[in-house]
Amino acid sequence: MTDATTNVKDESPWRERVRALKNMPPVLYILWESGPGVVTWGLLLRVVVAVLPFAIAKVAAFIIQDIADVIRGQHLAANFWSLVIAEVSLNVVLGLLTRAIDYTDSLLANRYTQHVSVKVMEQAARLDLTTYENPIFYDRLERARVQATDRLAMIQQMGRLFQQVITTLVFSAALAWASPWLVLLLALGVLPSFLGETHYAFLGYAKNFRQTTAKRQMDYLRQMAGSREGAKEVKLFGLNKFFTERFQRLANQIYVEDVALSRAKLIVGGLLGIIGTLGYYGAYVYVIWRTLRGGYNLADFTFLTAAIQQASSNLQQVFSTASGIADQALFLTDLLAFFEMEPLVRSKPNGLSTPEPIKLGFEFKNVSFTYPGTNRTVLHNFNFHLHPGERIALIGENGQGKTTVVKLITRLYDPTEGQILLDGVDLREYSLEDLHRHIGVIFQDFMRFEMTARENIAVGRVDRQHQQEDIESAAHKSLADTVVAKLGGGYDQMLGRRFEGGVELSGGEWQKIALARAYLRDADLLILDEPTAALDARSELEVFERFAELTEGKMALLISHRFSTVRMADRIVVLSGGRLIEEGNHQKLMEKGGLYAEMFEMQAASYR
Repeated sequence: MTDATTNVKDESPWRERVRALKNMPPVLYILWESGPGVVTWGLLLRVVVAVLPFAIAKVAAFIIQDIADVIRGQHLAANFWSLVIAEVSLNVVLGLLTRAIDYTDSLLANRYTQHVSVKVMEQAARLDLTTYENPIFYDRLERARVQATDRLAMIQQMGRLFQQVITTLVFSAALAWASPWLVLLLALGVLPSFLGETHYAFLGYAKNFRQTTAKRQMDYLRQMAGSREGAKEVKLFGLNKFFTERFQRLANQIYVEDVALSRAKLIVGGLLGIIGTLGYYGAYVYVIWRTLRGGYNLADFTFLTAAIQQASSNLQQVFSTASGIADQALFLTDLLAFFEMEPLVRSKPNGLSTPEPIKLGFEFKNVSFTYPGTNRTVLHNFNFHLHPGERIALIGENGQGKTTVVKLITRLYDPTEGQILLDGVDLREYSLEDLHRHIGVIFQDFMRFEMTARENIAVGRVDRQHQQEDIESAAHKSLADTVVAKLGGGYDQMLGRRFEGGVELSGGEWQKIALARAYLRDADLLILDEPTAALDARSELEVFERFAELTEGKMALLISHRFSTVRMADRIVVLSGGRLIEEGNHQKLMEKGGLYAEMFEMQAASYR
């Protein structure tokens, strides 16, 4: 995998900024998806609010002219008080509509945040394990998660830019009508500041991009130093200072970079700001000069000075906001690239349904497999057949490919070479979602969901609505009912310590809950990958006796290091060096006197 923005430091800042503008249409589409009605109302309100300052300035100019005429001895205009009421009314409406825009912005912010966060979660779940093996992916995922919500400010900026552009155009048109030089002076004053702001904004993006890995390391160190899981070893090994000092080194490195950029931006931005101020007052002095020469009357002078102030302010805001949006768009590169990522393991269009019932079973034909990003081949020319109704135990030392067989048969990965067949058809021809519905798996590193006991079991088959008797039946099969019986809240008891009222379970108790999930699936193939490692010998024997009973007539694949439990398998398959070197039942393998017999005797000797 290559990171779409790894060359950011080598790009021309302006070329990179222009290239990033292509991010805007997809983001606007996501924004529209999140709330089309709110977006529409927000735009309509902003159009009205953008024009109101022009109307207010025009009315104010007429009022001041009428007052000046009265001071010179003329009669008060008949519509004077109507103008005053009009100005007050326009300002009241402006205030109300501004609050209405704030309301629509808050609604849109909530909808957008929720919508884009769900999209990130859905995309992360859609990607396969191959993607998760790549450290670059984690940097991209971290930036995508941050960008999903942190770019909310940019969404709000786009609304402000729309409003600012309309206001600027209206006042600029009035100034251009009076004298094109006024608009030119204002633009020349603002442009240098705009260029400086965008330049340093790009440098800020490049800096944040470089710091992603360091910030991820800081998050990891912060978590390790303060997590319940790591607390015991942190205390016993005296790791607190070690973690803290490493955290401080990374934090100081980031601090130095941040301060250097802020200092440069302060100095250069200040100098460029002076140019903007001179442009504004140049236009202001020009209007004074023309008024003194009789070119403008008092109403014109009042309106033009207000227009200069409004046009200058809004022009600066337009440049500043547009610059901010363009540079914020740089940060969207990873979010959109994340959404564009495709899993390597996926269903073909119109994939086949899993056979019901399965007649021939699963077959590995000359399968070899190498994990992404490594050169070590875990399985070499592996051949293996799991027949319907057969219970097989996979045996071998750590790292010999047992869990890899499980990941391949469940199609979490595809073979590097060879084929895996289900009823004689390549596994890649089947619908991935349908295949997974027919398989129940519990890994050694199973999830401990900090939810209720009922929910912990029910997640084993979320595509169905489960009755209480279904939950209780699955718990009885895995012996989790004995665990639930000791909980104060029964099946409604919150498990884990993350949330208030939660109860922590022992490792063995958690494993029984996890086993219940597998039994709830009522799958054609049940796989247990070291599922009872935390159980004592007696509990493990009871679990596997129940397992043997409940998998009668089903396919079952068992991985365990305890030979007392694998003896009940119909066939034992021994792996070494990624190859199948022995297979047969316990008696046959013991008589053969090979690796299985040697490993069995070594384990048996430890109990004598």
